[in-house]
Amino acid sequence: MNPEQISAFIRQLYQSDDFIPLHAPTFNGNEKRYVSETIDSTFVSSVGQFVDQFEQAIEAFTGCAKAVATVNGTAALHTALYMAGVKQGDLVITQALTFVATCNALYHMGAEPVFCDISEKSLGLCPKSVDQFLSEQAALDAQGCYHKTTGKRIKAVVPMHTFGHPVELDELVTVCQKWQLTLVEDAAESLGSYYKGQHTGTFSDYSALSFNGNKVITTGGGGMVLCRSQDAGQKTKHVTTTAKVPHPYEFFHDEPGFNYRMPNLNAALGCAQMEVLPQFLQQKRELASRYADFFAGTPFRFVHEPDYARSNYWLNAIICPDQDSREQLLQETNAAGVMTRPVWQLMHRLPMFANALRGDLSYSEYIEARLVNLPSSPVTPHTD
Repeated sequence: MNPEQISAFIRQLYQSDDFIPLHAPTFNGNEKRYVSETIDSTFVSSVGQFVDQFEQAIEAFTGCAKAVATVNGTAALHTALYMAGVKQGDLVITQALTFVATCNALYHMGAEPVFCDISEKSLGLCPKSVDQFLSEQAALDAQGCYHKTTGKRIKAVVPMHTFGHPVELDELVTVCQKWQLTLVEDAAESLGSYYKGQHTGTFSDYSALSFNGNKVITTGGGGMVLCRSQDAGQKTKHVTTTAKVPHPYEFFHDEPGFNYRMPNLNAALGCAQMEVLPQFLQQKRELASRYADFFAGTPFRFVHEPDYARSNYWLNAIICPDQDSREQLLQETNAAGVMTRPVWQLMHRLPMFANALRGDLSYSEYIEARLVNLPSSPVTPHTD
């Protein structure tokens, strides 16, 4: 199988001779109507009915106790980490194979990432890799977990559900309990993904979703903090709304806060998208199934959901036989107007995280050299 055949198959799926993007938003519901209602109401900023409605829709869909809408996914993760007690100078274990936003959120709160390897099952943070790093380099005292060489506190573990495939959450929870660490899920890519029947982002006290333009549903720009209790949710909403104490006219803020509240305009878009989310998810599973069948028995290995999970298949991916075949596929498909992309460069290769502590990253490096993402827009594919 060659890149030309792969491009032809993708064009057949989407029945298009035009440029095929990696993941485009789909607007065929009430988006225009709700956005127009927002404009007519003049409540286009962070106060408006659609913000509350969008939060309630996410709560109902994911099963979290309270959802708090934010301006983007990075703001949601920053808030989740802040609420989880991560402070300046803390070390936070995460994966090197992730989008840079995971580490940017840590950087801007003065925390430092520690990189561990990913799992072959999920392409997300590997529990065994985390436990091995901690066993070799960490210890416990009365204040909790610390890094033996630097003396710095290890506060949290942040797995990212790569391409929407849930990580091994039971095992990660066990590791966190063993080492007295706080779990914070980066669920930015996993709306509609389930681990053993439970929605991702609901296994930790705080987690983060993203609604960027390329996600399963979009609000243009936007994110959401998922909270495991009503009290935590109310506190999170307060902090993301400049910590302003309610009053008819006085401006009193009782702690430092963030101006992270999602505007009503964005939430209107989100409410319309939530109405068709089940349809999007079904279409994406059909697309993933077609890809899996197409690549079966070829040198290209399709990335399936883990056997313990139901994935949203946000981005479909294949693992090429080697780096040369990956480069050839990327070059020829993109030249043919079919957008494909490599996985992100590993975080420790970026200048701002080059000196971060890390364990063995062998499988992360293997995947970095071979993985290619394929067009994954939630459109029902055709084969006739």
